[in-house]
Amino acid sequence: MNISNASNLFNDKVVYDLQKFTHLDYPGHLACIVWFSACNMRCDFCYNKDIVFAKSAKYSMNNVLEFLQNRIGLLEAVVLSGGEATLHKLKEFCIEIKKLGFLIKLDTNGTHFELIKELVEAGLVDFFAIDYKAPQYKFKQITHSNKFFQFSKTIDFIIHSQIEYEIRTTLHNDLLDVHDVNFIIEDLVVRGYTKTYYIQKFKEGVNIGNLEDSLKKFSEELLSKKLKIKWR
Repeated sequence: MNISNASNLFNDKVVYDLQKFTHLDYPGHLACIVWFSACNMRCDFCYNKDIVFAKSAKYSMNNVLEFLQNRIGLLEAVVLSGGEATLHKLKEFCIEIKKLGFLIKLDTNGTHFELIKELVEAGLVDFFAIDYKAPQYKFKQITHSNKFFQFSKTIDFIIHSQIEYEIRTTLHNDLLDVHDVNFIIEDLVVRGYTKTYYIQKFKEGVNIGNLEDSLKKFSEELLSKKLKIKWR
């Protein structure tokens, strides 16, 4: 193996699963997805329940690096997701991925501001997808965490950086209504966000809050026009 001595940091099995190919998760690039175990939130709508509560994982980061060595020239990028990837030794891991020549996309809840700032300033991440879970007044109710302040620092930093990124919200009609989403839009506009805002429709299945599809109607026609919105 041609991996630096830093790899001895990566022996612990913290990767719940490795999706070996995707053309959807990193816009415009063929990628794999590294699903990290564990999360510092317990969002009711989260469909990665098994990953969030995992007591064990299948792979170490060394296993992922070995896989990537065999995908040079075949894949273009690596998506780091979870769970919450920033709970792990991400800077060192990204350095090793970059040595192999891959782009990196990070899916994150944005609650580890210092690490994210460090990754951006070191040029280790090429694209961020940040989840805006809920307005501040509903943040604890929906995420079961007190981390809005950390998240807020992250999106301010990302919005005013030169990094490629998107901000997205998962919508379950029992948790967020049109007033809540418009509050998020207004907050983003005030912060200087001008990109497309993505709304992901809740997908029924196994989830942390044992939620089913809502019977409530979401009034799309009442959504603010201050940002371009794209539904997923």
